[in-house]
Amino acid sequence: MKKINYVIIFSIVLAFGFFYTNQENNKSKKPIQKPLTAEEMKTARKKWEASPDGIMYMEWKVSPAGKKVIASATKIRTSVNEFTNIVGEITALTLPPGSRLGFGIMVKIKGDDYILSFGPELNNEFKQLHSLKVTDKIIIKSHSISHAPKYSYPIISGDYVERDNKILYKRVRKKGGC
Repeated sequence: MKKINYVIIFSIVLAFGFFYTNQENNKSKKPIQKPLTAEEMKTARKKWEASPDGIMYMEWKVSPAGKKVIASATKIRTSVNEFTNIVGEITALTLPPGSRLGFGIMVKIKGDDYILSFGPELNNEFKQLHSLKVTDKIIIKSHSISHAPKYSYPIISGDYVERDNKILYKRVRKKGGC
């Protein structure tokens, strides 16, 4: 009788093991999307440029306001690409009305105004940045600069801010992700 119980229990465990293994294999077989080829990217870009958003962006890009924003972004592009120090002066402690960039400040760099954006404020992580005042000189390092028709200024992503040789903010990069 004991042998029969052991055989039944063993067969149930074995069946469950096969079932569980099969479920794990099915979950892990997600289709992997291969990167787009240059031709596919070109086609997708042309399709986007023909869309209403693409048309609006292209019109903004050649307008005087768009040219000014792009020229300002070009002024500091090398410093951003090389992640070197950029000296700036704070001109406003708030972003322009209607901005949806999260916490940020306005900064003058090389004679032009920029939005220095840090993203949504979670867990009071920008506490030390709240001590900044208008006309403070700061050193900024950033990995990216962007622009959008909605904003009259280039947008710098705030990755590092220093004032008087004291680090006020340093973005912690997530490991293993984008």
